[in-house]
Amino acid sequence: MSSARERVFANLHAAMQRGGFKVPETGTPLPLTLSRQERIDRLKTLMENMHTEVYVVKADDWLNVLKELLRQRSLNGLVYGPGTPLAAALEPSWENDLPPLIPYNEEIEQFKDRLFAIDAGITTTRGGIAETGALILWPDAREPRLLSLVPAVHIALLQADTIYNTFAEAMNSERWQEGMPTNALLISGPSKTADIELVLTFGVHGPKELIVLIVD
Repeated sequence: MSSARERVFANLHAAMQRGGFKVPETGTPLPLTLSRQERIDRLKTLMENMHTEVYVVKADDWLNVLKELLRQRSLNGLVYGPGTPLAAALEPSWENDLPPLIPYNEEIEQFKDRLFAIDAGITTTRGGIAETGALILWPDAREPRLLSLVPAVHIALLQADTIYNTFAEAMNSERWQEGMPTNALLISGPSKTADIELVLTFGVHGPKELIVLIVD
C-alpha cells in the first residue's frame, strides 16, 4: 500500500516539476429552445424520475384535482400561507371531508410545534426549469421556507407559462438581479441523500413526498 502511495505522489511531484499544464477548452453548449409543450413534458418526465408526482391540470380544474389527491391520503391538515392568491382560492371552497386548512399566521417560535405535527404544506412557485427538471421556490413572509421543508408532503402549484428552458433564462426573464429573497430554492423532488456507497434514499431530511400541479 505504501509503495503505491509513494508512486502516486512521485508522479504528481514529477508532473509539477515539468509544468506546462494544459487545460482543454470546453465547447459552448447549444441553447435549449423547447416549445411550451416540450418544456412541460420534459420537466414532468425529469421530476417523475426523481419520485415526484406531477399532474398537468387545467386552470379551472386544479383545485378539484388537489381535493381528490388529498382525499386519497389520510392527512391531519394542510398548512398554507394566508393573504396570498393561493389562499384566496383555497379558503372559500374548502370542504368538510378534506384535511383542515391551517394558516401559517404566527411567528415560528409560537407555531413550530404545531407546524412539525402537520402532515402537508402547499406553496406556489416562481417557475420551473425544463433543462434540469426543477422548481423555483421564492420564499417570503407570507410563504416562508418552512412551508415546503417541514411537512412530510409538499404540494407545489406551478404555472405552465413560467417553465423556462434553462436556469439562465429564468434568471434573465424574471430579472433576478433586481432583488432576491434570502434563499431562492431549486427543488427537483422529495428530499434525498446518498451514503458512501452511493445508495440514494428519499425522504430523509425533508418532505417524503412532492406533488406538483402544473396549471396549463
